[in-house]
Order: sequence, then C-alpha cells, then structure tokens
Amino acid sequence: MSFEHYLNRNASRIDGIIADSIGRGGTEDIWRYLYAPLSEYSANGGKRHRPLICELACEAVGGDPALAQNSAVAIEHFHTAALIHDDIADESTLRRGKPCMHLTQGEGLAINAGDLALSLVTGSVLKDALLADDVKLRVLDELVQMTTRTIEGQALDIGWARDARFDLTTEDYLLMAAHKTAYYSGGTPLAVGAIVGGGTELQIETLRGFGMASGIAFQIHDDLLNLVGTGEATRKDFRSDITEGKRTLMAVHALQHSDSSAELKGILASHSTDEKMLARAVEIMQSTGSIDFSRDYALTLVKDAKQGLVEVLPDNEARNLLLSMADFFVDRMG
Repeated sequence: MSFEHYLNRNASRIDGIIADSIGRGGTEDIWRYLYAPLSEYSANGGKRHRPLICELACEAVGGDPALAQNSAVAIEHFHTAALIHDDIADESTLRRGKPCMHLTQGEGLAINAGDLALSLVTGSVLKDALLADDVKLRVLDELVQMTTRTIEGQALDIGWARDARFDLTTEDYLLMAAHKTAYYSGGTPLAVGAIVGGGTELQIETLRGFGMASGIAFQIHDDLLNLVGTGEATRKDFRSDITEGKRTLMAVHALQHSDSSAELKGILASHSTDEKMLARAVEIMQSTGSIDFSRDYALTLVKDAKQGLVEVLPDNEARNLLLSMADFFVDRMG
C-alpha cells in the first residue's frame, strides 16, 4: 500500500474522531458562536497526515495504534488552531479553497475558536483512559515543546516580514521552517507515536529526526507548489507567498545569489497581486537556480532520513508506509 492510499483510506476515520472530540458546548448560542465554526473548519481538514503518521509510528515500534489515537487527534487540534491564528496574522483570504474563518465569523470569534482548539490539545491527552499517567506526562511535555517551537518559528516568520528583513541566509530559513512546521508536522507526531507505542529511546529519536527532515521537506514542497505547481495555478491563492512577502527557501536563496536581488526584494516588499509581477519573481528564482536548489535540498533531506529509519526500525508495514510518506512528499514536487 502506498502512503497516499493509506491517507485516502483512513482520513475519514480521523475526521469522525476529531468531530466527536470537539463536542457541542452547553447552549445553542455557545454551539453557534464557538463549537459550530470550529467543527466546520476542522471538517475541511485535508489529508490528516499528522495524526495518521502518529498512529503509524506507534505501530512501527510494535505498539497498538489505537493507543496513539487521542494523542494523534491532539496534534491535529493544534494544527487547526495554528491555521486559524496564522490566517489572521497573514491576513489570508482562503484556506483549502474556502474563505478563512476570520472572514466568515469575524476576527474575534475566529481567535476564540482557535483558542478552543488549543485547549483540546491538552484535554485530548488528559482524558485518555488508555494511557498510563507517566506516559501522559511525557506526551504532554512533547506537546508543550512542540507548541513552543512552533510559536518561535511563527515569531521569526512574522517578525522578518514586519521589519522588512531581507538579510537572511538559507540557515535562517531552515531554522524557521524547522520550528514553524517540522516539529508539529513531522517530528512530534512520530516521537509521540513511538513513546505511546513503547519504543526504545533510539527508535523515538530516530523517528523524531526522520519526522523533522520530512517536515522541512513538506514545507519546501508546499512553498514550491505555491510558486510553480501546475494544479495550484488555477487557485486564487496561487503565488500568494510572493504577495505576502514570505521568506521561503527559494526567495532567500535568490536574494543571496541573484543579480536581480534588488528587483526581487522590491516585488516581495510591494505585496503586489499583479500576475506579471508575481511571474517575474518566479522567473528570477528560476534563473538563479533557487527552484532547483530547493527541490534538491528536500530530496537530499528525505534520502538521508530514510536511511536512518531503515537501520533502526524493524521491517514491517508501518515502517514501509512511513518511508513511502517521505517519497510522497518529494514525488509531488516533480
């Protein structure tokens, strides 16, 4: 089974668990103003790779994946909260093809719904009757660290944009991407799954490292698709990363190496939505080799991470699905 098939087969199951975990609140108005918007937003959840890889990691080290279910859902609630708040900070208009919550419900209710999702991160673990107390504490510590690292990464991303920072290196970008994306999209889900599954410390840390590498590759992949993805070209938010002035790996690399860096800097700072200007920015990144550099970097990350996983985990279906996950991320880059 390929990782993509695994996601397609299991995403609806995770959807149902997440919907049940949100609840309804005590009155109709509480439902209307809080639980309903969060439920509707969470239902538009994408492929659910984060909770599903948490379950896979548990199974890969010999554990029962059912033990990881609530911890996996906790991570997805964090993802939901991060997206709601991120859309407000970025003044985004669309999320997965639908208007952002702060546009449909207002900024205040959107912030509140994101806060509720954050409360469900802790609640999902504390209420888990299948986990021993010492395991719960370790999982909660992982989730606190994940939350802190993600907020740090978001601070860099927002701060660099606010201060019009263009003096960044590829190392700066990679630090930001690791903190903002890789911890909660890869490293923590896999580490938590291995902890719940009773894995050895070596297995836990190897899975964490694999997840971090895959998470960075996932972010690079998303950034590349926003610029050059053929399917994304028909979406209203195509090349929105340029409009928002985001310091993606491609942009940072081009700013360091292009003879047209001043022109690119001007486009990124202008927040333009003009298609010709956006295309010109991509042209500069392509001519500098920044698109190819970023794609190759992600491919190398994944290749090295896969080798470490093969050496530490037993050969089973869950491990092979995780290896397929890494291929799935980079194969979609073309």
